[in-house]
Amino acid sequence: MKNVRAVVMLLVAAVAGLGAVGMASRWLIDKSSGMTTKVAVASLDINLGQRLNPEFIKMVDWPAGSIPDGAFSDAQRLDGRVMKNSALRGEPILEGKLTPVGTQGGLSAVIAEGKRAITVRVNDVIGVAGFALPGNYVDIIVSTQQDKGADSKTSKDESISKIVLEKILVLAVAQEVGRDETKPKVVNAVTLEVTPEEAEKLDLARSVGTLSLVLRNQVELKPVVTAGVTKDVLLGEAKQPERPAAPSVHPVVKAKARRVVTAQAAPRGDCVGVITGTQNSHECF
Repeated sequence: MKNVRAVVMLLVAAVAGLGAVGMASRWLIDKSSGMTTKVAVASLDINLGQRLNPEFIKMVDWPAGSIPDGAFSDAQRLDGRVMKNSALRGEPILEGKLTPVGTQGGLSAVIAEGKRAITVRVNDVIGVAGFALPGNYVDIIVSTQQDKGADSKTSKDESISKIVLEKILVLAVAQEVGRDETKPKVVNAVTLEVTPEEAEKLDLARSVGTLSLVLRNQVELKPVVTAGVTKDVLLGEAKQPERPAAPSVHPVVKAKARRVVTAQAAPRGDCVGVITGTQNSHECF
């Protein structure tokens, strides 16, 4: 009798324990589902300029309290949108990384408003040994012949190298626009983002001389003004312009006023006055 009662008590305790576990797990599931939200993330690496479709997007649970601004909870709203920045696998797709609605895919989608894209031919030296990658900034140097003009003593043109454009964004190398790689790529063409005025300068520069790219620090903003380097300056043969000589200042010497003393004859020892008629004179001896 006692054994039966013990068995019954154990069964009741086991059922009660299982029920408590089930209720607790159900409560935790409901609680966790209420604390997360579905967010669209990249299902694979996406390069800038690519047009989104369902295979690029997946929905994942994201903590409701830490959803990034501009995130999407509906994948349908991303269909057909174009990326203007790269996105890595698992990274949330944000509104700030997308071009305006209706933009077509391709390189033109990533060109900033008011800017233009121009391609220049390079080689492994001009292209900074392949380290001028998309997203980097470069300066443009042109090497050409400087016209000395008719006033010069010699009519021969002089070689000169000068920086003509600064802080130019590299949009693409060859036909690749991905900005996540850091390995150098030796290519034969680089596409740059410039203003219309800079495009005119660059087009003229490549027609009058040879271009070179100079890789620069991405955070350096201070412009540098140079006069260019000529062959004479490079070899140390150029004469520095002579500074105008300062007018010589001679010390003014004030001549001491000389006192002109009229020498007077020393009076003789004995003098007498002589009166002759109306005339009066002195005679000394």
